[in-house]
Amino acid sequence: MLPALDEQATVGAIVAAIRADLVDGARTGGPALVDELVVVDSGSTDATAAVAAAAGARVVQRGDVLADVPPLPGKGEVLWRGLAATSGDIVVFVDSDLEDFTTDFVTGLLGPLLTQPGVALVKATYDRPLRQGETVLPAGGGRVTEIVARPLLAMFWPDLAGFVQPLSGEYAARRELLERLWFPTGYGVEIGLLVDAYRAVGLTGLAQVDLVRRKHRNSDDAKLGAMAAEIMQVVLDRLAREGRLELSTPPATALVQYRRAGEEFLARSVDVTVHQRPPLAELRRRPALAD
Repeated sequence: MLPALDEQATVGAIVAAIRADLVDGARTGGPALVDELVVVDSGSTDATAAVAAAAGARVVQRGDVLADVPPLPGKGEVLWRGLAATSGDIVVFVDSDLEDFTTDFVTGLLGPLLTQPGVALVKATYDRPLRQGETVLPAGGGRVTEIVARPLLAMFWPDLAGFVQPLSGEYAARRELLERLWFPTGYGVEIGLLVDAYRAVGLTGLAQVDLVRRKHRNSDDAKLGAMAAEIMQVVLDRLAREGRLELSTPPATALVQYRRAGEEFLARSVDVTVHQRPPLAELRRRPALAD
């Protein structure tokens, strides 16, 4: 399943490769490994949906899944609805902005799940190049991971410190597990799922695979700051759910950021509110959603 928002430049090649290698088996001559190839479009304003469909994906609009639930912004929201839009026993998530994608991403993530019954979730690890103008640092990406996610995991869930890329957007899991987990709506979804999966199946139920390199569009500092704020909110929420933290008031969800304009600094307030989508298994048993 691929979440997508304005990714017309890259989503077609990803879909076409999965379709050829793992759905049709045209290049390898082997049996189909992927039963469903779904792109969930999160309100793109470019040709993302058309490009993905032309390449061979089933394209689903975010608002058409669980249509009686008003959609919220955020990556986690798309993943939650994407899970509802699919039916496979194993779900593989792949981001739509990868620039050097190969189907090894999919087969690598599936490997432990197909060969080790005790494994329930597999995260990808890789080097993340960072572009700085015309210069590319081979492993300079993953700034939010190193500055925010890794220190928080080391402090509160040290058993998870062995995950090299805890915020990886490429991972696979058994549906039975995914449908028991809460999905934060924003960029904190990856750390939330990792922590919750650890609590559900233990460290022995988790695995990671080395997929060598992930090349994608790098975000600017302002976007990284908003991502970090969402991740910290999810960590606070998980600590509260575990009974290790009690907040007298909820965290503020307005992040003030600044940019220079001549001799002045201009302030901008960014809404970093994170909602929690309930487990799909639980949703089926009750009529209304709750945060």
